[in-house]
Amino acid sequence: MQINENIISSLMEKLEKNNMKPYFCNTGAEAKELVMSLIKEGDTVTNGGSVTMKEIGVMDAVKERKDITYLDRNAEGLTAKEVKEIYKKAFFADVYLMSSNAITLNGELYNVDGNSNRVAALLYGPESVIVVCGINKIVENLDEAVKRVKTIAAPKNTVRLHTGSYCENAGECMSLKNDGAFMCDGCSGTGRICCNYVVSAQQRHKDRIKVILVNESLGY
Repeated sequence: MQINENIISSLMEKLEKNNMKPYFCNTGAEAKELVMSLIKEGDTVTNGGSVTMKEIGVMDAVKERKDITYLDRNAEGLTAKEVKEIYKKAFFADVYLMSSNAITLNGELYNVDGNSNRVAALLYGPESVIVVCGINKIVENLDEAVKRVKTIAAPKNTVRLHTGSYCENAGECMSLKNDGAFMCDGCSGTGRICCNYVVSAQQRHKDRIKVILVNESLGY
């Protein structure tokens, strides 16, 4: 999958206008090296649930660094209470690593969460938020971002997480059975992962959010 250079250039300009620092990498390997260069010695680092970061090798690379403190939510043997404590400590981290469910051509990030620790940290707390996005997540506008979550991101993540929700079995949100489904429409199951909907547009704190666009298809 490739994307027009003019589209990337325009998107990066929109991100910069929205006070987010844009980067572009041709490969996931390049993106991994860039992420690691943005993490400084002595930093406390943690992350949201990100297939993208795992695919490009960032999570393994972070674990191997001895000059940082890594709050690993996926460490073996953690209890539910200990995981929740890591979620809370994320607000005091120097660096938060994540991807985005979609990114519009207008330079907006669109993210939908269930537990919502990821979107909470995106919005406030960590000094630096590094977002890595494959070009498969670039959409024209927010309507397309909503559609992408309902047809791709949410169904695939429910399969990964075994939530038992409607879209895990159907492959798309139940709201799509009705024409003109609203952003927040969906199932009422206990495993629903679409609970909070966040659009990140122009930021007050310039360059706190860093967006690395990768010329590959990555994550969900």
